[in-house]
Amino acid sequence: MVSYLLFDLDNTLYSSSFGLEKAVGERIRKFTAQYLGISEAEAVQRRQARIAFYGTTLEWLMAEEGLTDVDTYYRAIHPAGEEEGLYPDPKVRDFLLSLKQPKAILTNSPMEHAERIINKLELQGIFTHIFDIRWNGLQGKPQKEVFFRVLKTLGKSPQEVLFVDDYPSYVQGYLDIGGQGILLDEENLHQDYPHERINSIFELKKYLEA
Repeated sequence: MVSYLLFDLDNTLYSSSFGLEKAVGERIRKFTAQYLGISEAEAVQRRQARIAFYGTTLEWLMAEEGLTDVDTYYRAIHPAGEEEGLYPDPKVRDFLLSLKQPKAILTNSPMEHAERIINKLELQGIFTHIFDIRWNGLQGKPQKEVFFRVLKTLGKSPQEVLFVDDYPSYVQGYLDIGGQGILLDEENLHQDYPHERINSIFELKKYLEA
């Protein structure tokens, strides 16, 4: 039985149609190109060749490209004001509050980003924990150590926690340790995904009825 809910943040607690995640991706591409001293096209190719071995671009740059200034990286990727294009949906807040299970967030972003987004969406006070990338020692999903660290803090087994994310590889990482996971695929980008998949957060309720 599900006794805890663990949510991704971006493109999960708000719609992908806002384009915020796309803007983050563009800033990552520009930063990587400038840091490596190559064109953006080359940066994309190099990142794509290596990112599968890591949870985040930051992990790759630190492990293989000598990046040490984490704060500068995050200031470039998540600048103040990045959340201005978002607006709250009271239906999301009401829906989350209607779910009896306690809720937490697991994000590959830093806390300053998470807090900006949560405040902008008016989702304060709903989550017991916000597990950000710094809390996880700069390790990101889908590293199994990340999930186990969160589960230990929550005092739960993988089977007791339902994880919801919009990245197939992140959900798969949680499934691989024996957890329950659902892919949120708002735009039907992953129709061949072989496990549980929903188009809207509001579809979650059917997985919690027991």
